[in-house]
Amino acid sequence: MSSHSYIANKKNDDIFININGSLIKRDQAKISVFDSGFLLGDGVWEGIRFHQSVLLFIEDHLNRLFESAKGISINIPFTKKEIFQEIKKTLSKNKMEDDIHIRLVISRGEKITPYQNPNANKGPINFVIIPEHKKSDPKIQKDGIKIGRVPNLRPNNEILSPQYNTLSKLNCILASIEANKLGFDEGIMNDLYGNISTCNSTNLFFIKDDNVITSSGKYCLNGITRKKAIELCHENSIECFEKNFTFEDIKDSDEAFVTGTFGGITPVSMLEEFKLNSTDKNSLTFTLKKLLDKKIENYIKENK
Repeated sequence: MSSHSYIANKKNDDIFININGSLIKRDQAKISVFDSGFLLGDGVWEGIRFHQSVLLFIEDHLNRLFESAKGISINIPFTKKEIFQEIKKTLSKNKMEDDIHIRLVISRGEKITPYQNPNANKGPINFVIIPEHKKSDPKIQKDGIKIGRVPNLRPNNEILSPQYNTLSKLNCILASIEANKLGFDEGIMNDLYGNISTCNSTNLFFIKDDNVITSSGKYCLNGITRKKAIELCHENSIECFEKNFTFEDIKDSDEAFVTGTFGGITPVSMLEEFKLNSTDKNSLTFTLKKLLDKKIENYIKENK
């Protein structure tokens, strides 16, 4: 189980996928073996939720997409409005309206030969839009997840900015493998300086004495749900601190939760061997989740 656990849906067997503007049935959708994303993980991506016919926080997602692409010197030859229209076209073709998860991928494009230098690229970027019927498993919100430390570290900007949402996820995949070995749903990753940064696929918050604590943000993904959670704290007079801290500083926390586009706010019920109160209906985690649900509800009303 994880914050990404979902309810399987047979409708996904017959979806149309958007490849460079063409809508293609799932079983026929293909990308060249010379694609930069396949060969080298050279590209950027976004995960976007579609609820009640509204793309949630789409401005934030498209801004991050373009920032990530700029950060690794990929020029996206489309406007944000054009990408938005392609997403809507894909959803319309699939007759999708609610509980949809979209994976938007942009690679540097096709290569002449398998070689890392972008000079070996011969054409335009490739972009892919994969929409799926994907509803979060409610059991996760009820039971929470278990997290713990893994040895894998988050890089700094001089290695590769951890704030860019790139296809090169091997750092996080290896952390996920270690978490699996240790019996954790998510692995807690430190930065290079010994401070807690993030989990392998979600951002991380701790609650101690009604104070919310999260990392400085320098060495984790520029999370959109993370940002919303911090905003909710400030808007509701909840103390929230973005700072450096170690495991020793938070191992006696009362609660913890992780954030992500798919799972929203997901409670952490176990921090290694320590039991937390995050799934309690009177917990601050539960309060923040309800506040996020309300923020999403208001966003949908404003963007219908």
